[in-house]
Amino acid sequence: MRKANNFWKYKLAIVCIAFLFSSFAPKKISPLLQQKLNSAVQTTFAVEVFQLDMIQVDLGTDILFKINQENEFLGYAYLGKAPSMKDIFDYVVLFNPDLSIKKSKVLIYRENHGRQIGSQRWLKQFIGIGIGDTLDYGKDIDAISGATISAKSMTKAVEKMLGRLAVLKKEKVL
Repeated sequence: MRKANNFWKYKLAIVCIAFLFSSFAPKKISPLLQQKLNSAVQTTFAVEVFQLDMIQVDLGTDILFKINQENEFLGYAYLGKAPSMKDIFDYVVLFNPDLSIKKSKVLIYRENHGRQIGSQRWLKQFIGIGIGDTLDYGKDIDAISGATISAKSMTKAVEKMLGRLAVLKKEKVL
């Protein structure tokens, strides 16, 4: 009986160690998503050559990058995922150095219904919003008929992201 208990303790220890190491593994971005992210940075910051330096913080599946061009700090890129009606979509929010939103963009939308959230006309509502600001869907951010779930989801994701960035700034990570 004692050997059986020790076996399960060792097995549990190995699983815990494996989980710990996997949580620190570098996050992978698909080539298509990387290409779209690079394009968004290039057009928004009007640069051809730049570096995306991943900031090592726990944001779940989301990733935060510092954007540099040679020795000049341009801003931040927050790459995230948010739920749509039946799937998820990938988005990026690009920030000025002062952590105000410069641009937001839906990079990959995986459904036919609700694609209206990808329109720059709707997404431009986020420009200028910064940490400390709150977002109320239907009040601060216009609703979209036919894309209610995705639009609410994007609004909540941006508000949550702003809260996370406020904490990172307070902790002097940013």
